[in-house]
Parts: sequence; C-alpha cells; structure tokens
Amino acid sequence: MIKILFTGGGTGGHFYPIIAVAEEINKMVDEEKIAGVRMYYFSDSPYDAEALFAQGIHFQKVSAGKMRVSFSWKIPFDLIKMGIGVIQGFFAVFSLYPDVVFAKGGYASFPTLFAARLLSIPVIIHESDYAPGRVTAWAGKFAQFVAVSYKESFSFFPAGKTAHIGQPVRPELVHPATGGIAYLELEEGVPVIFILGGSLGARIINENILEALPELIKKYQIIHQCGKSNIDEMTKRAEHILRDSEFKHRYKPFGFLNQLAMRMGAGIASVIVSRAGSQIFEIASWGVPSIIVPITNTNNDHQRKNAYAYARAGACQVIEEKNLAPHVLIEEINRINDDLILHDKMAAAAHNFFQPDAAKKIAEKVLEIGLSHIEGKK
Repeated sequence: MIKILFTGGGTGGHFYPIIAVAEEINKMVDEEKIAGVRMYYFSDSPYDAEALFAQGIHFQKVSAGKMRVSFSWKIPFDLIKMGIGVIQGFFAVFSLYPDVVFAKGGYASFPTLFAARLLSIPVIIHESDYAPGRVTAWAGKFAQFVAVSYKESFSFFPAGKTAHIGQPVRPELVHPATGGIAYLELEEGVPVIFILGGSLGARIINENILEALPELIKKYQIIHQCGKSNIDEMTKRAEHILRDSEFKHRYKPFGFLNQLAMRMGAGIASVIVSRAGSQIFEIASWGVPSIIVPITNTNNDHQRKNAYAYARAGACQVIEEKNLAPHVLIEEINRINDDLILHDKMAAAAHNFFQPDAAKKIAEKVLEIGLSHIEGKK
C-alpha cells in the first residue's frame, strides 16, 4: 500500500493545487491499475471538506500557529498552537508513517514537515509564489524534489532537485466555457470586463470599480465577484450610483461564482482585473489579458513579485495599490481593449505562461518517490 500525505493550508492557493494533484493521482491509479493507494491530508483545517471527500482524502487535524512577521498580541498564542501542533504532527505522522509527503507550504504545513524531517520520510514541495515563504524555503533544504511555478524561483532552491513545472490547476477550471452571455444574462456584442476579488473580495478594487462604474458601463459590461460578505453593500451602492443610468443593467455583482460560472465568465471576458495570488495561473490558462493589482503588504512581498513576473511574460499590466484610481483603471482597460494587436499579444503570452501538465508531473513524481520508498523498506 502506498500512503501519500498532503499538507499545507491557510489559503485556497495552498489547498486547491493539492486537490489538482490528488485528482491526477486518482486518474493514474485507475488508468494504470495501481493497487492500494491511500491519501491523507494533515492541516489545522480541512478548508474544503467536500473537495477532500471527492478525492478520497482522509483529513486529520494538526494544530498550527501563524508565523507572524510583525508584532501582534496573538504571537504567544500562535507559539503555543505551534508547539502543540509539532507534538501532534510527530505522533500523527509516526502513526501513519507515509511513504511520501507532498507539501504546499504555509504555516499549517510546518508540524507535518518537521515530523517528516525527523522520521526521514521523503518530501516533495511545491512553491506557488515567485519568492518562497519561510516554511517552503526551509523544507527545500531537505526535500527530495522541489517544483516551482515561476522559473525565476530556481535561485531559491538547490538546482539539482528543482524543476520549473508550473502551477497545478484543477481541470474543471482550466478551459473557458461557452454560454456565458445567456447564463449570466448579459447583452450580445458588448465587451465584458471580469473583476475577480477572490472569495472574500478585495475592498480597494471594489471601491475603485464602484467609482468607475458610471463611465465603464457606457462601453462595457461588468461581471464582478466582490465577495460573499460584500455583495449586499456592493449591490445597494451600485444601485444608488447607477440609478439614473440607462446602462445600469450592465453591472452584474456576485458574492461568489462557482467553477462553471468562472469558466463562463472567462469565456466571454475581454479583460480580467484580479489580485496576484494563485489566481494568476487560472487567468493564464484562460488566455485572457489582465490587469493585476497586487496586495501591497504581503509576507515576503510575494504578490508584487508574482505580478511583475507575470507582467514580464507580457500577459498583464500591473497597477499597484498606491497608483490605483478609477481613471487609471478605466484608461488601462480601454488601452488593452481598444488595441487589438496588444490584446492578442497579451492573450498569447498568457497561454504561453501556463503549463497545463503541472499537476500530472507532480503526481507522477509523488507516485515515483512513494513507490521507491516502499521498495527501500523491503
């Protein structure tokens, strides 16, 4: 029996690539008739229990405290949580004794990785950001294999065991879908701007979109994922701002968009506005030009580094938060949408940036190292 242990968490950017890899492992198990593969997930939260269940992944809670970079009154409590997590993690990993650990980083992966290090269990890590977080940078020193999403990340890890594989993206999100005009009740023939604020929304983007709305809807339709907690406020404010506009029906706010709606939005979008997390790779898979607004203060400044790496590929325009204003956003949207040559170049650059087989390549490596570990125990 091959026992595969996944760890990571804290954000969807850590969690969903794990699901993408697990999907590929399940495909290989079915296609190649590999018997006795079991998958587990250790973290401080299941994050998406339905996704784990769908892939046959068994969850076990292991406590973890955040590794804060600035002073906070929560630091002592985080240290206590981390200490408990390290003890829990050691006994949980020792009891399971997996054949391979695949880690996506984040504070929630530290207890499991620490235990794997002590128990000499093979580790594979994947880094989604341009610059690695502290846990991934530490684990890269003893991991058997390191996969990175950005080619520039090579310099942070040992060259002999590091590969530029790309970002694992769930297959159900990769390809744009047709039917978005009817499904989202939009007008035919009017360009669509797709705003992605993430499941929680991005307040600074939401505020600028509201201010730019009267001008934008004269020329565009707006699909706006503004966050579940923001939808009521955004709807009311937009209704007030657009009360006298003949085009008010062109603004479509959503608290949350499911996978099908996301793909449909991608299928009709002319330009996408987004943050600079793992969402970049989904946008790249859709081949749509984008405007990326990175969060200013993130750990290791990873969002800005992600955004500019994507911009250097020619696939996006970056607007930093300090420069974001309604008129700037409108000008950039118009510049990309009105210049067909530029639009097509950015779309092609996005396609070229995305590596569609990332999840499959990692899954192959996980199974290879897992099987080697079993052979070594005989």
